[in-house]
Amino acid sequence: MSTTSANTSASSTGLNNDISRLSPTLVWQYFYALTQIPRPSYEEEAVQQFVLDEAARLGLWAERDAVGNVLVRKPATPGMENAPGVILQNHLDMVAQKNEDSSHNFSTDPIKAYIDPELDSKWVTAKGTTLGADNGIGAAAALAVLASTDIAHGPLEALFTATEETGMDGAKGLQPNWIQGQLLLNLDTEELGDICIGCAGGVDATFTLPIDWQAPTASQAYQLSVKGLKGGHSGIDIIKQRGNAALIISRLLDNISPHIEVSSIQAGNLRNAIPRESNAIFVSEATEAELNQLLATEIEVIRRGLPFEDRNISVTLEAADMPAQTWTSATQDNLLTALRLCPNGVDRMSMDTAGVVETSVNLAKIDTQEDQLQLQNLLRSLDDDARDDLADRMKRLFQSFGATVELGGEYPGWKPAPHSALTDCVIQEGEQLLGRKPNVTVIHAGLECGLLGQHYPHWQMVSFGPTIEMPHSPDERVNIESVQKFWTWLVNVLGALKSA
Repeated sequence: MSTTSANTSASSTGLNNDISRLSPTLVWQYFYALTQIPRPSYEEEAVQQFVLDEAARLGLWAERDAVGNVLVRKPATPGMENAPGVILQNHLDMVAQKNEDSSHNFSTDPIKAYIDPELDSKWVTAKGTTLGADNGIGAAAALAVLASTDIAHGPLEALFTATEETGMDGAKGLQPNWIQGQLLLNLDTEELGDICIGCAGGVDATFTLPIDWQAPTASQAYQLSVKGLKGGHSGIDIIKQRGNAALIISRLLDNISPHIEVSSIQAGNLRNAIPRESNAIFVSEATEAELNQLLATEIEVIRRGLPFEDRNISVTLEAADMPAQTWTSATQDNLLTALRLCPNGVDRMSMDTAGVVETSVNLAKIDTQEDQLQLQNLLRSLDDDARDDLADRMKRLFQSFGATVELGGEYPGWKPAPHSALTDCVIQEGEQLLGRKPNVTVIHAGLECGLLGQHYPHWQMVSFGPTIEMPHSPDERVNIESVQKFWTWLVNVLGALKSA
């Protein structure tokens, strides 16, 4: 990928013009190129082909497996042929989240990334959508190492996994004996100065509740909407107790339930994001003013209970088209009660690591369908037994309301190995660069290392990366200076890994 082609493409969009000129140049040029390729989960063929084409251009061996993982190999630099093999691992897909007023099409449109002047030009963000720095910066760094001619390293492989954000399909489908290296550097941690040596496992839980319908008996239809919440990553941000739009709208509807007939509830759109927006359609004989008066007190109670960054929550009520049908009274009571009782947030804190969430659940999505209400939840835990216990409790709860239950997409946690040679090397190089010892962390999020370790149990693994704030939301941003330091850290680690 030439500097000329990257900057020519960038200049055509205006917003992106400066990004490919940031330092380190190769990393930012590759990241800009990735923003131009639509790559939501399950739509990754084009970005996978981009990596294969880059490998061919660089004269490197590359292969794509049956599940979409791409592996590229680069020989060791002179003098490091006997160093242990290193794998640079990242994922190519991104979370597709946008603001409600955005017309962005994640299947066809490039990301409009830019340096935000309102943040002192220290951050790169995107216009109305997720940025894809999670994990585009990690992928760009791996590509930059492959393209570089002046970085010392041993035998090198870059593993670009598929569909991480919606089930870790690539990591699950990774075949044994395909990869030759012994030391894995996962480039998907989101706070410079932290290194991660363990993570939570997870399971998707879908609860489907039946709906009995009736003809509307009231004369006026309304839409109730909740907006303005921060949302965020359903693992990393769950400890912040941010408002969940799915739960909030359920609470508001339950509060006025005697006066309304509900027709639909919609909330959230991704299993791994805290829902920021929701809406419901209902009918009522009450006037708009009467309903607003009924809602006002409850809205203020909810607002006071939210963290500061969520207190700009907006709740609106407006006239809507009359729905063809509404829930029966029995259905409405059943569904709203089930929603009000749905567990959400931190279930347990870790007994071993202070300040770390052990087990949690996020009510990620409510979807009203033809004859059923579907709730999608993501359960996470550092302890697989605790995760399974929470899943069993939720299964029994929703079955008591007549729900069918589907548990799937299970993946294991990653057990820490705090004293490995790889961990020691990353800590030492980080301390020399940053002037302080890195924080060694275990995070409440699903890194692929747990699954990768199942296929390659002999690997030593460490995860680190630059500072990315508010991933999985349209406020996602990556700190420019941290990318430079992350890159230097990565390069220094590669040069120092002469033995392990």
